[in-house]
Amino acid sequence: MASEKQKQGEVQPGKEHVMESSPQFSSPDYQPSNKLRGKVALITGGDSGIGRAVSYCFVLEGATVAFTYVKGQEEKDAQETLQMLKEAKPSEAKDPIAIPTDLGFDEHCKRVVDEVVNEFGRIDILINNAAEQYESSSIEEIDEPRLERVFRTNIFSFFFLTRHALKHMKEGSSIINTTSVNAYKGNASLLDYTATKGAIVAFTRGLALQLAEKGIRVNGVAPGPIWTPLIPASFNEEKIKGFGSEVPMKRAGQPIEVAPSYVFLACNHCSSYFTGQVLHPNGGAVVNA
Repeated sequence: MASEKQKQGEVQPGKEHVMESSPQFSSPDYQPSNKLRGKVALITGGDSGIGRAVSYCFVLEGATVAFTYVKGQEEKDAQETLQMLKEAKPSEAKDPIAIPTDLGFDEHCKRVVDEVVNEFGRIDILINNAAEQYESSSIEEIDEPRLERVFRTNIFSFFFLTRHALKHMKEGSSIINTTSVNAYKGNASLLDYTATKGAIVAFTRGLALQLAEKGIRVNGVAPGPIWTPLIPASFNEEKIKGFGSEVPMKRAGQPIEVAPSYVFLACNHCSSYFTGQVLHPNGGAVVNA
C-alpha cells in the first residue's frame, strides 16, 4: 500500500491529492437506500480521509452536506470532494458547501454553524471528526503550544461546535464523534493525540446522558488503522510501510469501510436505541468498550 513517496512530512492533517495510494472513499458494493433523505449534515474534516467517505455516503443516502477543511492547506482536496458530492447527490438534496476554517477556536466554530444554518436552515446531524496528531518518543517533547494545538483541534472543537449547533438541532437529531482505537489500547508515540481521543469517549458518554431527554442521540466511532492523509503526514517511512499489519486482519482499513458506521448511527430507523455508544471498525482488535 505505502511507499517512500507517501511520506508528506509533518504538515497536518495531510493532503489526499498527493498520496500515491489514494484512500478509498467509495465502493461499488455500497448500496444506498435513502437512509438520510432530507437531512442536513455538518461534517468536520470532510475534505479527505474518513470525512470524505462519510460525506460521500451521506450524499448517496440523500443528505445535504456541509463540510469543513483547514483554511490555506486543503483547498484542492476540498474542491475535489465538493465536485464529487455535487455529482453524486440526488436531485432533491441541496448543493453541498465547503467551509474553510480553523476549528480550534470558539468564534470560528460559531461562524461555521451560522453559515450552515443560513444556507440550509438547520442541522440534523453533526459529525465531529477533524483531528491532528504528531509523533513523539517522550512526554518531554510535548510542549505547551503543541499540547494546546492538538487539544484545540481534537476536543475543544467538539465542545465549541456542539454548543453552537445544538441551538439548531431538534428531537431526532444525531451527534457522532470520531474517537480512536488508541483511546482504548493506548499509544506510546501519540500520547497527546491519544489523550484527546480518550476525552472524546468520555465527552460522548456524558453528552448522551445530557441530551437523552431532548431526543438527541450522541454516539461515537473508534476507527483502527485506517489509510488516510493523516498517516503519511504523521509517520516515518518504516511505519507507513507496515501500517495496519498489527491487527488480526493484517492490513489497514479504507475510509469506505468506516463510513457505513456513521450512516448507521445517523439513521434514526437503524439506530434509534443507540446513544452513548461507540462502534469499533478496527480490523479485529478486541477492546473494552
